[in-house]
Amino acid sequence: MLGLVARIVGFGLLGFVVTPLVVGITSLALAYGLDSRCGTPGDSGGCEMGIASVAIASALPGLAIGVALAVYRHFRKARVTPGVKP
Repeated sequence: MLGLVARIVGFGLLGFVVTPLVVGITSLALAYGLDSRCGTPGDSGGCEMGIASVAIASALPGLAIGVALAVYRHFRKARVTPGVKP
């Protein structure tokens, strides 16, 4: 049980950190690639603030994905295949 809790915390924190990084880098690449106004002096940081908002907002879904993945892996490993002796 302690192993499951540790795995849930670990995967949750990993999702909490990695998801905003991936979302932020992907959003930054798409914004600069598709919008020619991003990064220009007339933009005054609006494009970057939108990207930061999206990245920060993705932290809690990343946490939920990490926890769900840890629980799924635990129950998948705990399940015994019929006909196979442990």
